[in-house]
Amino acid sequence: MQFALRTICATAIAGAVLGLHIPGYGAPRLIVRTEQGRVHGKLINAGAVREFLGIPYAAPPVGDLRWRPPEAPLSWHGVRDATHYGHRCMQGRLFPDMIFQDSGPSEDCLYLNVFTPAHAHRRSKLPVMFWIYGGGYQAGSASEPRYDGDFLPRRGVVLVTINYRVGVFGFLATPALAQEDNSAAGNYGLMDMVAALKWVRANIRRFGGDPENVTISGESAGSMAVCTLMASAPAQGLFQKAIGESGGAMNLGAPGTPTLAQVEKRDQRWVNSLGVKTLAQLRALPAQTILDASLKRGAPRFWPVIDGKLLTEPVAATYAAGKQAHIPLLAGWNKDESTTLAKGMTVEKWRAFAHKHFGYRAAKFLRLYPGYTDDEAVRSAIAYGSDRFIAFDTWRWIEAQRKTGDSTVYRYLFEMPAPPSRFHPGGYAFHSDEIEYVFGTLYTRPGAVWRPGDLLLSDQMMIYWTNFAQSGNPNGRGAPDWPPYNDDNIVLHLNRVITVLTSRERARYKFLREVLPPARQ
Repeated sequence: MQFALRTICATAIAGAVLGLHIPGYGAPRLIVRTEQGRVHGKLINAGAVREFLGIPYAAPPVGDLRWRPPEAPLSWHGVRDATHYGHRCMQGRLFPDMIFQDSGPSEDCLYLNVFTPAHAHRRSKLPVMFWIYGGGYQAGSASEPRYDGDFLPRRGVVLVTINYRVGVFGFLATPALAQEDNSAAGNYGLMDMVAALKWVRANIRRFGGDPENVTISGESAGSMAVCTLMASAPAQGLFQKAIGESGGAMNLGAPGTPTLAQVEKRDQRWVNSLGVKTLAQLRALPAQTILDASLKRGAPRFWPVIDGKLLTEPVAATYAAGKQAHIPLLAGWNKDESTTLAKGMTVEKWRAFAHKHFGYRAAKFLRLYPGYTDDEAVRSAIAYGSDRFIAFDTWRWIEAQRKTGDSTVYRYLFEMPAPPSRFHPGGYAFHSDEIEYVFGTLYTRPGAVWRPGDLLLSDQMMIYWTNFAQSGNPNGRGAPDWPPYNDDNIVLHLNRVITVLTSRERARYKFLREVLPPARQ
C-alpha cells in the first residue's frame, strides 16, 4: 500500500518527469563499496531511486564510548544489508506527530541513509543534500516517513539523512567528562553531525555525489544545528551551502545563558541523584534507566553549550566577527510557528498582555502587534508568539550572514495553510509544516487530504531547494523568480500563489532586540 501511495504521489508531484537516468551505465548498482565495506541497497519509487539505509558512520557509542566524541566506524567483511533503517537514538515519546520506521531506540544509533538517482555513478558529481532532523535536540530520527528520499533525488541530487545523539546522551556535560576530553564536555550530538559530514566527504562519490558540493540543511533544532555548524571551526570546509528552516542559534552562549562551568555543576548534581560516584559507574547504568531519569520533572534540559572545542565563543560573536562559514544561505520560517498564545485571545486580553509584559513600551508594542478587533488580536498573538518562539532568532541569523558572510542569502516565509490531519487542526502554516513540501512526501501525513495547490507548491519548493543545492541559486525553470535578500529586504512568500514582497517584520524585530535581555535574543 505504501509503495502504491509513493508511486501515485510521485506521478502527481513530478508530472511527466520520469526520473533522472544517466545513460551508458547499465543496470543500477545496488552494491556500493564504502571505506568500511560493501553495502547492498534497493530500488524505490518505481526504480527511479536507489536507497541505502542504516549505514554506520561512527562506532556505536555504547559502554566506554557513551558520552565520548564519535569514533571511526568499524569495518565489516562481505556485503552489509542496507535495506532497513538503523535504530533511532535513545529518546522519550515527546512529539506525537513523530512517526518512525525503524525498529526502536538504542544507544547504537549512529547511522545514516543515502538516496541517490538510480543510474548515478562515481563520476556523476551530483550535489549532496545533508539533512539534520528537528526535535528540540531531544527527539527525532532520520527514519521519519516525511524525510523519505523517494523524490528529491529525482531532481538530480544525492540525499543523506542522519541520526545523531539527543537529550542526555547527546549533551550531558560534567566536570569528569570535561577532564576526560581536554576540558571539553557536551555537544556529542553536534560532534556526530561533524563525523557524518566526514563520512560523506570520504564516501559519497561512490554513490554519485560530489563531496565538494554539500548543502547542510535542517528544520527547527536541525536548523539551529546548521547555524551552529557554520560557526564551528571543526565543521567548516565540510559543506559549501546551507539551508535553515525555522531555527537559529544566535543566543547560544549569549550573556545570561549558562556557561559550561554552570552547566557542568548542574548536570553533576543530576548525576549525583542517580546514586553513582564515578564515570565508570554512570556508564554501567542501563541506557533506559538514564533516559527515564532524564525525562522526570526537574531534570535539566540537555542542550548545546560553548564547550571550548566545537564552539569556543558565543555563536553570535562568531558571526559578528565574520568568522563563520562564508557560504550561500537559504533560510526562513513559517507564518504560524506558534499559536498557543492566541487561544481565547480578545482585544481586552491582548491589551492587558501588552501592559503586563512591556509596561511603558506597551503602546509601541501594540503598534507593531495591533489588536483593534478580536480577530486582529488573535493574528498578532500568533505573530508575537511565533517571533518569540523561533522566527526572531532565525531572522537574526539571516541578518548576520547577510552582513558578514560575504555570500548570497535567500529568505522565505512559508504561508500555505495546512489541511486538517491526524495531528493538526489545519488552517495554519504551523511549525514543521513545510517539511513534507520540501521532500515531496505529502502522502506521509496521516489523515491529510491534499489539494492541487499543495502538490504544485511542493513541486516548486523542490525546484528551489535542489537548484540551490546545485549552484547556490534557487532559481530555474518551473518556479517564479526568487531575488536575493539584500538591503531591499525582499522575501519569497510560499503560498498557493508564490509572491515576492518587501519584509514587513523588520520594525518588530528591532523592537524585540531593544526590549529582550541578551539571553532571549
